Amino acid sequence: MDVNQSYTEKKQDPSLKLFVVLSKAYRSIADQVEVDIRKKGLNPTEFGVLELLYHQGDHTLQKIGDKILLASGSITYVVDKLEKKGYLERKPSIEDRRITYAAITDRGRELLHHIFPDHWAQIEKITGGLSKQEKQEAIELLKKLGLYAEQLKLDKS
Repeated sequence: MDVNQSYTEKKQDPSLKLFVVLSKAYRSIADQVEVDIRKKGLNPTEFGVLELLYHQGDHTLQKIGDKILLASGSITYVVDKLEKKGYLERKPSIEDRRITYAAITDRGRELLHHIFPDHWAQIEKITGGLSKQEKQEAIELLKKLGLYAEQLKLDKS
């Protein structure tokens, strides 16, 4: 097979196009979500931490970093900011003094209770270009793609 033939076959493979379209769609959606979150007085990372604690309860700082994909130094910074605003508090572990939990405060819970319904409505509006069925299909396909990519990463290590 000559080089040009290989290139022609690659041009017919939709992998690169999928990557570009997925990246552009993510950026467009993320930008709109960020605008909505900033209107509520938070940045996306602060909102992500509060949302996690609001819906799933107390988490260790390490677990928060794992769940919202942040380095430990960044988590400490965000937790410090949220603690200063009175939205969360640190709680030392009773079993292991080396472990610290972040817990949402009543003030943080009240904030999320107040802003989350509107945020959800904005997400519905932003993703309104797809039907409910198309959203379900996209969820399944993107999960499959993400799990496959994650497995490739694990195979290399």
